[in-house]
Amino acid sequence: MKKVIIAVVALFFVATFSSNAQDTMEKAAKTISLEQTPGEFTQKSLTVPAGTYVFEVANKDVGHDVGFVLVKKGEDISKAENHIKTAYVTKVVATGAVGTSQPTVLEKGEYVYFCPMNPTATDNTLTVE
Repeated sequence: MKKVIIAVVALFFVATFSSNAQDTMEKAAKTISLEQTPGEFTQKSLTVPAGTYVFEVANKDVGHDVGFVLVKKGEDISKAENHIKTAYVTKVVATGAVGTSQPTVLEKGEYVYFCPMNPTATDNTLTVE
């Protein structure tokens, strides 16, 4: 019985710590706002400092749901294993709505972003300094 109580207490502390770490990460994250119109992002290139970001994607009259994909430049964008999964919007973004991603750590380098649902160009660039 003593082992069960210790295990439950340990599980509680692990869950609390994980939740607090996620809350801290979300509070520390900056927002990158992007807007999609039919067939394109209105922002073709962005430069930001390294850090943690949440992507906010607005669907401006595309006429159907949109999404968001971020890939390190030079990687094959057609392979899902190269996508930065935390940068995906948490659910598809309906016309007139705004969706957000999970906090995503961006390290120095170049990235490309696109929406396969819109579809947009695959050469929109995000430079992280």
